[in-house]
Amino acid sequence: MTIQIGDRIPSATLTTPTAEGPRPVQTDDFFKGKTVALFAVPGAFTPTCSARHLPGFVDNKAVLAAKGVDVIACLSVNDAFVLAAWAESQSLTADDVIMLADGNGDFTRTLGLTLDAKGFGMGERSQRYSMLIRDGVVEQLNIEQGGEFKVSSAEHLLNQL
Repeated sequence: MTIQIGDRIPSATLTTPTAEGPRPVQTDDFFKGKTVALFAVPGAFTPTCSARHLPGFVDNKAVLAAKGVDVIACLSVNDAFVLAAWAESQSLTADDVIMLADGNGDFTRTLGLTLDAKGFGMGERSQRYSMLIRDGVVEQLNIEQGGEFKVSSAEHLLNQL
């Protein structure tokens, strides 16, 4: 079953890249007491993710903050090392976007937001989506339909705030 507006983000352990190496992130702690703009991509370094999805959130960071967003986070079914390299290739810091690795896809499966990308040689990945999460509860959920990039953009999420 897919997570819905009004649902609490499930407890899980994700990983974030740091200068000292990968660090576990508990979702209960990460989302507690904050307003988080979370967006998920099918894969780091993929064309739409690199050219439009991630840059859109970076470009709109100040506007999102002005509308009450405390943290922008990017989730991908990749490992933390890949996300670190992707962030570096985009000249990002953790102050811009916090990268959250769901290396085995366990969190993504729990959300009900997996994407079968085996036809592209990518295995099971995350669907492209964005969420606004306030104190651990989903307030907005924007899931893309196959291959599209419309409702998960930073601009679309901004219009919902």
